[in-house]
Amino acid sequence: MSSVVVVIPLIIGNWSVISAAVVGACGAMGFALASGGAAEATRTKVGTSVNRAEIEVENSEVLADAAGTNEQMVVEKDGVRATFSRDPRGALKVCIEGVGHSKSELKQIGQELMEQVTQQYVYHRVVSELKQRNMAIVHEEVEADRTVKIRVRNW
Repeated sequence: MSSVVVVIPLIIGNWSVISAAVVGACGAMGFALASGGAAEATRTKVGTSVNRAEIEVENSEVLADAAGTNEQMVVEKDGVRATFSRDPRGALKVCIEGVGHSKSELKQIGQELMEQVTQQYVYHRVVSELKQRNMAIVHEEVEADRTVKIRVRNW
């Protein structure tokens, strides 16, 4: 007997769990954590116009913990800077900035980043739940469209 389960992404977690997903997803896409000096250098170039796009992740909630709402993470790649943060309502959002990129290009990059972060978060959440329920992963497959298929056995 087999079953198919479709997982609908819902991101709810504290900042440390979500930041781990951000680091994993952004690293896979070639982004690196921004150092303080490098991050400021991209912002303060004279005579350049920095475009900006902001994206809020649907179905997300960064749970309030000791860190509050001031947590953020900045990653960079090829002159594009992405800042992940929690808005006042608790939703996860990303602000993309870049010189020489249109707002639509930045929004597309931001959407790709958020899709990767969501997938990374959900994947780790599913695998953790399977282990807690003593289920064994028999086979994993990542398809060309980045769909992840996990075959499990319930002991």
